[in-house]
Amino acid sequence: MTRVYVSTVIDASPAEVWSFVEPIERHVDWMVDATAIHFDGKQTRGVGTRFTCDTQVGPIKLTDHMEVTAWMPGKEMGVRHDGLVAGTGRFTLSPAVQGGTLFAWEEELRFPWFLGGPVGASVGGRTVLPRLWRHNLARLKQLVESGR
Repeated sequence: MTRVYVSTVIDASPAEVWSFVEPIERHVDWMVDATAIHFDGKQTRGVGTRFTCDTQVGPIKLTDHMEVTAWMPGKEMGVRHDGLVAGTGRFTLSPAVQGGTLFAWEEELRFPWFLGGPVGASVGGRTVLPRLWRHNLARLKQLVESGR
């Protein structure tokens, strides 16, 4: 199991940031590794929402199966990953001390043997994923702050 944590401060209120994060299908707009999102049913918001996310990191392509496990509008979204990559993740939004919103992204993930298992998780968790997710947060920050 590897743990990854990244965060950024976005110059907008938690409610404004949530309006960009709440539509799960729009995560592809700011997550460069998420290429497509497909819901498993009619539910697209809230606890119990199930979806798949086609993911690509370099030459590696996976379909990530997820279920929303926490949903507190303006505060938190949590997911469980069930599939080749398994674990949990969550976004938290809180007022930043200097103003704006502290947006934090935390994941605990297990990788399959063909992605290096514990060794791949260790390397990916220390280098690849934090760099990629910091880039994703910079894209989210730009998207929110530009008001699009």
